[in-house]
Amino acid sequence: MNIALLCSGNLGYEMLKYLHQGSYHLSCVLTDSKSKNIIEYTQENSIALFVGNPRGGKAYAEVSHLNVEVLLSVNYLFLIEEDLIQWPTNIAVNVHGSLLPRYRGRTPHVWAIINGETQAGITLHEIELGCDTGDVIEQIVVDITPEMTGAKLLSIYEGLYPKLVNTFLINYQDSQLVKRTQNEKQATYFGKRTPEMGKINWNWSKDRICNWVRAQSEPYPGAYACFMDHKIIIDKVKKSDMGFHYEMPNGYVLSTDPLTIKCPDGALEIIKTRHKIRAEFLLNKKLES
Repeated sequence: MNIALLCSGNLGYEMLKYLHQGSYHLSCVLTDSKSKNIIEYTQENSIALFVGNPRGGKAYAEVSHLNVEVLLSVNYLFLIEEDLIQWPTNIAVNVHGSLLPRYRGRTPHVWAIINGETQAGITLHEIELGCDTGDVIEQIVVDITPEMTGAKLLSIYEGLYPKLVNTFLINYQDSQLVKRTQNEKQATYFGKRTPEMGKINWNWSKDRICNWVRAQSEPYPGAYACFMDHKIIIDKVKKSDMGFHYEMPNGYVLSTDPLTIKCPDGALEIIKTRHKIRAEFLLNKKLES
Protein backbone atom coordinates (compact mmCIF):
# COMPACT_ATOMS: atom_id res chain seq x y z
CA MET A 1 0.00 0.00 0.00
CA ASN A 2 1.36 3.43 -0.97
CA ILE A 3 0.48 6.15 1.54
CA ALA A 4 0.97 9.92 1.38
CA LEU A 5 1.14 11.32 4.90
CA LEU A 6 0.23 14.96 5.53
CA CYS A 7 1.27 15.78 9.08
CA SER A 8 2.48 18.41 11.52
CA GLY A 9 3.64 18.66 15.13
CA ASN A 10 4.25 15.88 17.61
CA LEU A 11 1.09 13.98 16.71
CA GLY A 12 2.17 13.95 13.09
CA TYR A 13 5.71 12.93 14.01
CA GLU A 14 4.52 9.96 16.05
CA MET A 15 2.26 8.84 13.21
CA LEU A 16 5.14 9.16 10.74
CA LYS A 17 7.32 6.89 12.86
CA TYR A 18 4.49 4.42 13.41
CA LEU A 19 3.78 4.01 9.72
CA HIS A 20 7.40 3.99 8.60
CA GLN A 21 8.46 1.44 11.20
CA GLY A 22 5.45 -0.73 10.41
CA SER A 23 4.58 -2.59 7.25
CA TYR A 24 3.33 0.41 5.26
CA HIS A 25 5.09 2.19 2.42
CA LEU A 26 5.22 5.98 2.57
CA SER A 27 5.32 7.46 -0.92
CA CYS A 28 5.88 10.92 0.50
CA VAL A 29 5.30 13.26 3.44
CA LEU A 30 3.91 16.81 3.38
CA THR A 31 4.54 19.01 6.40
CA ASP A 32 5.13 22.61 7.52
CA SER A 33 8.44 24.37 8.01
CA LYS A 34 8.19 24.42 11.84
CA SER A 35 7.86 20.62 12.17
CA LYS A 36 11.62 20.09 12.32
CA ASN A 37 11.42 16.57 13.75
CA ILE A 38 9.25 15.44 10.81
CA ILE A 39 11.58 17.06 8.29
CA GLU A 40 14.67 15.48 9.86
CA TYR A 41 13.08 12.03 10.06
CA THR A 42 12.02 12.00 6.41
CA GLN A 43 15.43 13.20 5.27
CA GLU A 44 17.26 10.62 7.38
CA ASN A 45 15.07 7.86 5.95
CA SER A 46 15.06 9.08 2.32
CA ILE A 47 11.29 9.66 2.17
CA ALA A 48 10.05 12.11 -0.47
CA LEU A 49 9.16 15.38 1.24
CA PHE A 50 7.28 18.62 0.55
CA VAL A 51 7.62 21.43 3.10
CA GLY A 52 5.40 24.51 3.19
CA ASN A 53 1.96 25.72 2.18
CA PRO A 54 0.50 23.25 -0.35
CA ARG A 55 -2.23 25.54 -1.66
CA GLY A 56 -2.50 26.85 -5.18
CA GLY A 57 -1.09 23.64 -6.62
CA LYS A 58 2.36 24.12 -5.05
CA ALA A 59 2.53 20.68 -3.46
CA TYR A 60 0.65 18.86 -6.20
CA ALA A 61 3.08 20.09 -8.83
CA GLU A 62 5.93 18.39 -6.97
CA VAL A 63 4.30 15.16 -5.80
CA SER A 64 1.59 14.28 -8.34
CA HIS A 65 3.92 11.91 -10.21
CA LEU A 66 4.12 9.66 -7.14
CA ASN A 67 1.86 6.62 -6.88
CA VAL A 68 -0.48 7.05 -3.92
CA GLU A 69 -3.42 4.85 -2.95
CA VAL A 70 -4.28 6.45 0.40
CA LEU A 71 -3.79 10.04 1.51
CA LEU A 72 -3.73 10.31 5.33
CA SER A 73 -3.82 13.67 7.13
CA VAL A 74 -2.81 13.81 10.80
CA ASN A 75 -2.67 17.17 12.60
CA TYR A 76 -1.79 18.89 9.30
CA LEU A 77 -1.69 22.67 9.59
CA PHE A 78 -3.19 23.47 6.19
CA LEU A 79 -6.62 23.05 4.67
CA ILE A 80 -6.36 20.51 1.88
CA GLU A 81 -7.50 21.62 -1.57
CA GLU A 82 -9.18 19.57 -4.28
CA ASP A 83 -6.01 18.69 -6.20
CA LEU A 84 -4.62 16.76 -3.23
CA ILE A 85 -7.99 15.27 -2.28
CA GLN A 86 -8.30 13.81 -5.79
CA TRP A 87 -4.65 12.73 -5.94
CA PRO A 88 -4.84 9.26 -4.30
CA THR A 89 -6.28 6.49 -6.45
CA ASN A 90 -8.57 5.22 -3.68
CA ILE A 91 -9.25 7.46 -0.67
CA ALA A 92 -8.20 10.60 1.25
CA VAL A 93 -8.81 10.58 5.02
CA ASN A 94 -8.12 12.76 8.04
CA VAL A 95 -7.88 12.12 11.78
CA HIS A 96 -9.75 14.76 13.80
CA GLY A 97 -9.66 15.22 17.58
CA SER A 98 -13.40 15.10 18.27
CA LEU A 99 -16.45 12.91 17.84
CA LEU A 100 -17.63 14.35 14.56
CA PRO A 101 -19.90 16.00 13.62
CA ARG A 102 -19.48 17.76 16.96
CA TYR A 103 -16.52 20.09 17.47
CA ARG A 104 -15.38 20.63 13.93
CA GLY A 105 -12.53 23.11 13.64
CA ARG A 106 -9.45 23.91 15.73
CA THR A 107 -8.33 22.58 19.16
CA PRO A 108 -11.53 20.57 19.66
CA HIS A 109 -10.23 18.81 22.78
CA VAL A 110 -9.74 22.16 24.54
CA TRP A 111 -13.20 23.36 23.57
CA ALA A 112 -14.75 20.09 24.77
CA ILE A 113 -13.31 20.58 28.27
CA ILE A 114 -14.24 24.26 28.35
CA ASN A 115 -17.82 23.32 27.54
CA GLY A 116 -17.99 20.73 30.30
CA GLU A 117 -18.25 17.66 28.07
CA THR A 118 -17.90 14.29 29.80
CA GLN A 119 -16.91 12.51 26.60
CA ALA A 120 -14.71 13.37 23.64
CA GLY A 121 -12.76 11.27 21.18
CA ILE A 122 -11.11 10.98 17.80
CA THR A 123 -12.56 10.41 14.35
CA LEU A 124 -11.12 9.16 11.09
CA HIS A 125 -13.18 10.54 8.21
CA GLU A 126 -13.04 11.07 4.47
CA ILE A 127 -11.73 14.44 3.37
CA GLU A 128 -14.01 16.81 1.50
CA LEU A 129 -13.60 20.48 0.62
CA GLY A 130 -15.63 21.42 3.70
CA CYS A 131 -13.98 21.60 7.13
CA ASP A 132 -14.19 18.15 8.82
CA THR A 133 -17.33 17.26 6.85
CA GLY A 134 -16.61 13.92 5.14
CA ASP A 135 -18.08 10.52 5.94
CA VAL A 136 -17.07 9.03 9.30
CA ILE A 137 -15.14 5.74 9.01
CA GLU A 138 -13.74 5.05 12.49
CA GLN A 139 -14.20 6.62 15.94
CA ILE A 140 -12.83 6.06 19.45
CA VAL A 141 -14.64 7.53 22.47
CA VAL A 142 -12.65 8.95 25.42
CA ASP A 143 -14.15 9.80 28.80
CA ILE A 144 -13.28 13.22 30.21
CA THR A 145 -12.75 13.05 33.98
CA PRO A 146 -13.41 16.09 36.23
CA GLU A 147 -9.70 16.80 36.76
CA MET A 148 -8.51 16.13 33.20
CA THR A 149 -6.58 18.96 31.53
CA GLY A 150 -6.38 19.76 27.84
CA ALA A 151 -2.80 18.48 27.72
CA LYS A 152 -3.75 15.21 29.43
CA LEU A 153 -6.62 14.60 27.01
CA LEU A 154 -4.30 15.23 24.07
CA SER A 155 -1.75 12.77 25.47
CA ILE A 156 -4.50 10.13 25.58
CA TYR A 157 -5.31 10.92 21.96
CA GLU A 158 -1.65 10.45 21.02
CA GLY A 159 -1.80 6.90 22.30
CA LEU A 160 -5.01 6.17 20.40
CA TYR A 161 -4.13 7.63 16.99
CA PRO A 162 -2.08 4.57 15.89
CA LYS A 163 -4.89 2.23 16.99
CA LEU A 164 -7.46 4.23 15.02
CA VAL A 165 -5.31 4.41 11.88
CA ASN A 166 -4.31 0.74 12.10
CA THR A 167 -7.96 -0.34 12.31
CA PHE A 168 -8.75 1.78 9.27
CA LEU A 169 -5.84 0.41 7.23
CA ILE A 170 -6.67 -3.19 8.07
CA ASN A 171 -10.32 -2.69 7.11
CA TYR A 172 -9.25 -0.87 3.95
CA GLN A 173 -6.99 -3.73 2.90
CA ASP A 174 -9.79 -6.21 3.60
CA SER A 175 -12.32 -4.07 1.68
CA GLN A 176 -14.42 -3.78 4.84
CA LEU A 177 -14.71 -0.02 5.28
CA VAL A 178 -18.03 1.12 6.72
CA LYS A 179 -18.85 4.79 6.14
CA ARG A 180 -21.42 6.92 7.91
CA THR A 181 -22.64 10.28 6.63
CA GLN A 182 -22.35 13.06 9.20
CA ASN A 183 -25.62 14.53 10.46
CA GLU A 184 -25.36 18.24 9.66
CA LYS A 185 -28.10 19.05 12.18
CA GLN A 186 -25.80 17.84 14.95
CA ALA A 187 -22.69 19.62 13.69
CA THR A 188 -20.90 22.24 15.80
CA TYR A 189 -17.87 24.32 14.83
CA PHE A 190 -15.28 26.03 17.03
CA GLY A 191 -12.48 28.31 15.87
CA LYS A 192 -8.82 28.78 16.62
CA ARG A 193 -7.84 29.76 20.16
CA THR A 194 -5.19 32.37 20.94
CA PRO A 195 -3.46 33.19 24.27
CA GLU A 196 -5.40 36.45 24.47
CA MET A 197 -8.65 34.48 24.66
CA GLY A 198 -7.71 32.97 28.02
CA LYS A 199 -8.99 35.75 30.26
CA ILE A 200 -11.34 34.59 33.03
CA ASN A 201 -14.71 36.29 33.37
CA TRP A 202 -15.57 36.17 37.06
CA ASN A 203 -19.25 36.58 36.20
CA TRP A 204 -19.20 33.00 34.91
CA SER A 205 -20.35 30.11 37.09
CA LYS A 206 -17.68 28.40 39.19
CA ASP A 207 -18.06 25.22 37.09
CA ARG A 208 -17.34 27.09 33.86
CA ILE A 209 -14.30 28.78 35.37
CA CYS A 210 -12.97 25.42 36.62
CA ASN A 211 -13.34 23.98 33.12
CA TRP A 212 -11.81 27.11 31.58
CA VAL A 213 -8.72 26.81 33.76
CA ARG A 214 -8.04 23.08 33.41
CA ALA A 215 -8.60 23.11 29.64
CA GLN A 216 -5.79 25.64 29.17
CA SER A 217 -3.37 24.76 31.97
CA GLU A 218 0.33 24.00 31.43
CA PRO A 219 1.89 23.56 28.93
CA TYR A 220 -0.79 25.61 27.15
CA PRO A 221 -0.74 29.44 27.41
CA GLY A 222 -3.16 29.32 30.35
CA ALA A 223 -6.28 30.95 31.70
CA TYR A 224 -5.55 34.24 33.40
CA ALA A 225 -6.93 36.95 35.66
CA CYS A 226 -6.07 40.64 35.56
CA PHE A 227 -5.54 43.13 38.38
CA MET A 228 -4.57 46.63 37.35
CA ASP A 229 -1.57 46.10 35.03
CA HIS A 230 -0.79 42.59 36.26
CA LYS A 231 -1.63 39.32 34.51
CA ILE A 232 -2.01 36.28 36.76
CA ILE A 233 -1.86 32.97 34.86
CA ILE A 234 -3.81 30.30 36.75
CA ASP A 235 -3.22 26.57 36.22
CA LYS A 236 -5.44 25.03 38.88
CA VAL A 237 -8.48 25.99 40.95
CA LYS A 238 -10.95 24.17 43.17
CA LYS A 239 -14.37 24.96 44.57
CA SER A 240 -14.42 26.54 48.03
CA ASP A 241 -17.14 26.59 50.70
CA MET A 242 -16.06 30.08 51.83
CA GLY A 243 -19.02 32.39 52.36
CA PHE A 244 -19.60 35.91 51.07
CA HIS A 245 -22.18 38.73 50.98
CA TYR A 246 -24.31 38.83 47.85
CA GLU A 247 -23.50 42.51 47.30
CA MET A 248 -19.81 41.75 46.85
CA PRO A 249 -18.86 41.99 43.15
CA ASN A 250 -17.82 38.89 41.24
CA GLY A 251 -14.03 38.65 41.16
CA TYR A 252 -13.78 39.99 44.73
CA VAL A 253 -10.81 38.55 46.66
CA LEU A 254 -12.36 36.98 49.77
CA SER A 255 -9.09 35.65 51.20
CA THR A 256 -5.39 35.52 50.37
CA ASP A 257 -4.61 32.50 52.54
CA PRO A 258 -5.77 30.58 50.64
CA LEU A 259 -6.35 32.91 47.69
CA THR A 260 -10.13 32.69 47.16
CA ILE A 261 -12.28 34.55 44.65
CA LYS A 262 -16.03 35.18 44.64
CA CYS A 263 -18.12 33.95 41.70
CA PRO A 264 -21.87 34.41 41.21
CA ASP A 265 -22.71 30.93 42.53
CA GLY A 266 -19.91 30.34 45.02
CA ALA A 267 -16.19 30.81 45.53
CA LEU A 268 -13.04 29.37 43.95
CA GLU A 269 -9.71 28.72 45.61
CA ILE A 270 -6.65 29.37 43.46
CA ILE A 271 -4.40 26.31 43.86
CA LYS A 272 -1.62 27.00 41.38
CA THR A 273 -0.44 30.05 39.46
CA ARG A 274 2.16 30.05 36.69
CA HIS A 275 4.33 32.59 38.54
CA LYS A 276 4.70 33.60 42.17
CA ILE A 277 2.39 36.46 43.16
CA ARG A 278 2.10 38.78 46.18
CA ALA A 279 -1.38 37.63 47.12
CA GLU A 280 -1.53 39.82 50.26
CA PHE A 281 -1.90 42.91 48.09
CA LEU A 282 -5.08 41.50 46.54
CA LEU A 283 -7.14 41.22 49.74
CA ASN A 284 -10.48 43.03 49.46
CA LYS A 285 -9.66 43.95 45.87
CA LYS A 286 -11.58 42.97 42.75
CA LEU A 287 -10.08 41.13 39.79
CA GLU A 288 -11.17 42.27 36.34
CA SER A 289 -14.01 40.49 34.56
